[in-house]
Amino acid sequence: MSFKPLSALRRGFGLFWRTLDATRRTFFNLLFLLILVVLVMALFSGGIKPLTPKTALVINLKGAIVEQSSGSVQDTLLANVNGESRRQVQLRDILTVLDAAATDKGVGSVVLMLEDLDAAGMAQLNDIGAAIDRVKAAGKPVVAWAGNYDQRQYLLASHATEVYLHPMGMVNVKGFGRYRNYYRDALDKVGVTVNLMKVGTYKSFAEPYIGNGPSDAAAEAEAVLYNALWQGYTASVEKSRKLPAGAINGMIDQLPQLMEAAGGDGAKVMLQAKLVDGLTTRDELRAMMIKRGEYDSDGKSFRQIGFDDYLGRHRPKVFGDAVGVVVASGEITDGSAGPGAIGGNSTSNQIRRAREDDQIKAVVLRVDSPGGSAFASELIRRELELTRAAGKPVIVSMGNVAASGGYWIAMAADEVIADPATITGSIGVFAILPTAEKVVDKLGVHTAGTTTTWLADAYNPLRPLDPRFRQLVQSSINHIYSEFTTRAASARKTTPAKIDAVGQGRVWTGAQARERGLVDRLGSYEDALKAAAARAKLPADYRVAYIERESNRVERFLNMFGASASQALTIQLKLGMLPTGLPASSVKEVARDMAWLSELNSGKEPFAAITHCLCSMP
Repeated sequence: MSFKPLSALRRGFGLFWRTLDATRRTFFNLLFLLILVVLVMALFSGGIKPLTPKTALVINLKGAIVEQSSGSVQDTLLANVNGESRRQVQLRDILTVLDAAATDKGVGSVVLMLEDLDAAGMAQLNDIGAAIDRVKAAGKPVVAWAGNYDQRQYLLASHATEVYLHPMGMVNVKGFGRYRNYYRDALDKVGVTVNLMKVGTYKSFAEPYIGNGPSDAAAEAEAVLYNALWQGYTASVEKSRKLPAGAINGMIDQLPQLMEAAGGDGAKVMLQAKLVDGLTTRDELRAMMIKRGEYDSDGKSFRQIGFDDYLGRHRPKVFGDAVGVVVASGEITDGSAGPGAIGGNSTSNQIRRAREDDQIKAVVLRVDSPGGSAFASELIRRELELTRAAGKPVIVSMGNVAASGGYWIAMAADEVIADPATITGSIGVFAILPTAEKVVDKLGVHTAGTTTTWLADAYNPLRPLDPRFRQLVQSSINHIYSEFTTRAASARKTTPAKIDAVGQGRVWTGAQARERGLVDRLGSYEDALKAAAARAKLPADYRVAYIERESNRVERFLNMFGASASQALTIQLKLGMLPTGLPASSVKEVARDMAWLSELNSGKEPFAAITHCLCSMP
């Protein structure tokens, strides 16, 4: 019998495929059986066992505190495979854990480990600080420790019963403010002209592209904003640490002399300034907690439970009447956006889902956004307006930033609640149209052609901007600003002229916005939930339901076991024209600014009306 290679190859491949298919089915059958066993055990095990008394809750915050996690479960798993340890922690989870600890008889104390906390906004920190205060009010000590504290970490630590620092550490409280990059001369050198059309004296978003420094109006507004935020920060720390008013500023003013007197020992200076209660190493902290609590022979440390494990014990209710929460976090863009971002269509759809859900009796829109597309902002505002018309109360809770477009989407609420440190306002509109006619001149490139009307090629980035097109865009920007102020006046029950007086693109703190009638009252995220529940006449044990992007089957499966769906995404752009000796952070900032200039004009429309505030928490 002759040997037939192709036939043998087919038989071999068929055998391989059948073996692979059988292995796959066996694996998934075993996995299904394991899930079934876990579920049965959970059903008949009598639920989660209470904690043993004197258990310490250890909250080791790593990464950035966010309103909503970005990225999918697959992203998270891929990051773990690649050895990436960056993570995000949702504000709601931290508040859940702290409030549960306050009433849990098994939790005897809370330990805050803060040195790996990367980023958080003032409003978020204030919410967490208030939750720490509730734990202390329940009679449970809170101990904070870090090798070094930056000023965000220290704001949280200051709420603790006791604050400890490593003997070689430092409390880096230094104040608020920033220097921004300006690109006018650089753009002139490469031949790019930035054409700006705006409404708003204080609308400073585009200033880095058209000037070499801030305008007088922008400098004035930022000084007022930062001074107010810093005053709020120092007052909070001084109250929590029982320090006299002005103690923080006095310590900073005298820091060189204090360091000299202490022989350069920064930790000793912080102890003398009463910013910390003691200097301890990590092992000394462990020994102290063992002495105060109970020894765990298995862990060879004090009896404790970690943040993730404790959070897993407090899963939200899934049935019953609820306050629905839609998180609007990030820049506002047209179309759809994933978790941790705002899309005009996707966020509108989430609000619509909340409105059409019979179990959701009221809606809270949690805003943490510097703005973006005016069109997308209006889509979101309209859905909230329809929700109110359907008889469901709408409460807006302003987080770190709710400015420009972030303020626009707040204009259809029964009540607007801001944190005193929220950055809000920035009622203004602009459009940027860069042209590069000087670049093509240098390159010897020429553009020419025939059009049936002047408008057909009115905005060509390779030619100077047509004055008629500039006039057209400015008219549109003027109209959108009029819409902005008119809608704001209607929402705030005042006149467009009064809104214009506090608008013009100017940013305010939440406390300043309250004084100017731009928000209804100052309060926390918890206050917003309570306000929504009260308006909907819900019982005290009301449910909170987060309306988010619907997860796929893999995510639903992993979420059954408490898997995190978060990942901190960092996009680094390398510019070859920059000197290699520049710090990475500076390169990233320049790259971000240049990317903004490019993206503003990458859409399908000839121009975009932008309600964006180039503002962030200091």
